[in-house]
Amino acid sequence: MVEQKKRSSLTATINERLRTMILTGELTPGQVVIESDLAERFDSSKTPVREALHQLVTEGLVSVLPKKGYLVRPMTQQDLTEVLDLRMLLEPHAAAECARFADAETIGRLRECLDRQEAAGPKNPMARTERARSFHLEIAHSARSTRLLSSLQRCYAEMVRAQHVLPQLRDHLGNPRELEEHEAIYKAITEGQSAAAAEAMRVHLRTIRSTMGVDLGAEALLWRG
Repeated sequence: MVEQKKRSSLTATINERLRTMILTGELTPGQVVIESDLAERFDSSKTPVREALHQLVTEGLVSVLPKKGYLVRPMTQQDLTEVLDLRMLLEPHAAAECARFADAETIGRLRECLDRQEAAGPKNPMARTERARSFHLEIAHSARSTRLLSSLQRCYAEMVRAQHVLPQLRDHLGNPRELEEHEAIYKAITEGQSAAAAEAMRVHLRTIRSTMGVDLGAEALLWRG
């Protein structure tokens, strides 16, 4: 039992380190990774490495190459479009639910997220973006749905990866409208206005998609209105 717990803990640690390496581009899209190499790198046996990689397969971050290893999945513009579409479907609802359930503690945490985002300043876009993501995560947490939270956490992880491996997205990181739109979402939440919070989130997501240069296309009815 003790050994099993140790292995589970090691697997979780390796999983988190590998996920971070993939999301930040340290393991590049299209790179092949091999269990034995990773085991040596992490000073472990191959079993926890294999278990960690299998978890990343289920998350869609790597795919199995039979008898060769694992491939770090590419991140394409289409992947980004799909993530943004999913956010548009889920996040307005999360904002509405957050407004419905928000108490003083929740509002205080959201205010802290915004203050930290502003303090990062325009010269540190990656830190500013990380703190902006904290604001979105706090809204998702406060919507009181574990499935909604889980889905959005995966979306946010994909966004982190996109910003690291798709250089053309970097201009978005310094967009001054982001904080202004967060303030509008925050205001609606503090006033308990669910419909207004949902609409403010829709406006914000349209801005994100626009500044990232993702083509709306005539078929993108989800983003109209």
